[in-house]
Amino acid sequence: MRQAKPLPAAARRWAERRIGPVVAVRDASHDWPRSRVWELRSERGAGWYVKVSPSEKFFTRETRAYRHVVPALGHGRAPHLLDSRAEDLTLLLSVVPGSPVPGLGLSSGEGRAVHRQAGALCARLHEAGELDRADQAEAEASLVAAADGAEKYLSRAGARLTAGEQQLIRDHAAELRRVGPVPVGYIHGDNQPRNWLWSTTGLALIDFERTRPAAVVQDLVILAVTEWIDHPDREQVFFQAYGRALTTAERRALRCLTALDAVNCLAWGPDNDHPEVTTRGRRTLDRLRRENLL
Repeated sequence: MRQAKPLPAAARRWAERRIGPVVAVRDASHDWPRSRVWELRSERGAGWYVKVSPSEKFFTRETRAYRHVVPALGHGRAPHLLDSRAEDLTLLLSVVPGSPVPGLGLSSGEGRAVHRQAGALCARLHEAGELDRADQAEAEASLVAAADGAEKYLSRAGARLTAGEQQLIRDHAAELRRVGPVPVGYIHGDNQPRNWLWSTTGLALIDFERTRPAAVVQDLVILAVTEWIDHPDREQVFFQAYGRALTTAERRALRCLTALDAVNCLAWGPDNDHPEVTTRGRRTLDRLRRENLL
């Protein structure tokens, strides 16, 4: 059982200057060491989140996202940023209704409803304003940057991959460099059901620390290797709401990106005692190997 993380006293005092006395605190962190999030209940009955970012890069991405990208989702479809403090990478966020999708035991119809709304919200996010020159350049270089990371993940995974599997990863990284132009925009960066909250008012997205300009197909990788493998009907309704099908270049890129996700999972999962992530990587890599033999 994971031990609850205590809210730092300085963070509590800072939050109380904005929201008033806090009467209850709940550790809402994800199950890994660098995740630090607490739900606060103020004396007035309102709920808030205090989040301490794991790095300056994530803090910068998330605060920028809440100010310039997240509003495109619409009212109630994501938290809003009440305040932030750069010196200790702390954010104070509103609470939106709902519970994370994975724990809800949704029916088939409810699962499709969630993915339909996710498709609509992703479309809004991906089209959230014009990219400036620097963001455009970063987005256009994002697939090459992803390919560049292959050797780092291969090194970390080491003997967990056979020589043939390592070559398969390298082949997909090389192909990713050749797919050509793809649509770009702002992506969530960790777009998966654990960051989707479902309630009677609909779907909301949370956790924008990886939000950045990129090829928008990068936001579909985790869904492609988890939800949509087992539930193609969810993929269908997602894209109906998204408003367009993937281009040929995006479909090629998505396949390559799933290979890179696999090696990343097989590097990170065992090192962090996370069997779910490890299983995801192994399953994807086994599927790619089978398809490569056809």
